[in-house]
Amino acid sequence: MRRYLTPLLFLSPASALILLFFFTPVVATLLLSFTDLSTTTFRHPSWVGLANYQDLLTDPFLKKILANTAKYVGLTLAFNVGMGLLLALLTSLVPENWGDPFRALWLLPRILPPVVYVFIWQGLLAEAPMGLVSDLLGVSKNWLVEAPWTAVILANGFVGASFGMLIFTSAIRAIPRELFYAAAVDGATTGQTIRRVVIPMLAWPILFVTAYQTLSLLTSFEYILLLTDGGPGFYGTEVWSLHAYHLALSNYFGNVEFGLGAAMAAVLVVIGVIVSLFYLKIFNFRALVTEPKIEV
Repeated sequence: MRRYLTPLLFLSPASALILLFFFTPVVATLLLSFTDLSTTTFRHPSWVGLANYQDLLTDPFLKKILANTAKYVGLTLAFNVGMGLLLALLTSLVPENWGDPFRALWLLPRILPPVVYVFIWQGLLAEAPMGLVSDLLGVSKNWLVEAPWTAVILANGFVGASFGMLIFTSAIRAIPRELFYAAAVDGATTGQTIRRVVIPMLAWPILFVTAYQTLSLLTSFEYILLLTDGGPGFYGTEVWSLHAYHLALSNYFGNVEFGLGAAMAAVLVVIGVIVSLFYLKIFNFRALVTEPKIEV
């Protein structure tokens, strides 16, 4: 015990925070999902077992919400990872005095408060003469109503791409310069160098960014909430996490259903675990963690 006392002492603050702000909410959410806790039953909630999960399975709008979630996560993820990788490659090929300011400029959407950022998008997509997009296209429309998914994906994408850009840029700079020199000596073009040297060396960063962004998109809804609030129309852009928020904390009928919202959150955790295991499989995680064989 004396040997481990000092490490345990240093780990105790972080362990206490994890226990308090991670494990406790997880356990509380799971317990709530087995109750009928709501506004009307707040004083005397009942244990209902799997009834909330059965209600989710019989929800007639579940397929639409799942389809919206898959569309939102899939398209935004492709934009985030693809654009982040493209920006990293482009800014790494130019001199640093050009690449660094551009990356700093691209970080502006991420450091802006979400409400301010959404106000900018609402102004851009408004009808003419206020909306810049309407002025440029010569068509006066409220593009948040006409093309809500495009607005949601781009608004999230410009923020998410900055994260991938920074990770991929750091990884590209960590690649030994000798590999680029060897590729140049062998007569490789820029495209061949990127395909044969850079991309294979980015397996770890691509796995991390893809998994992180997927989990983030599954659980985040603030930009959808501020831009469309799940509309236009009935569940037009309503995703799983936003629907859980509406059920548990804010709906049009006044009776918030904490138990049902907690059940949706618990299901979302399971979906996140399954997706993470899928990524580990397709990226061949075992090969990535294998010790390199160095010839002596």
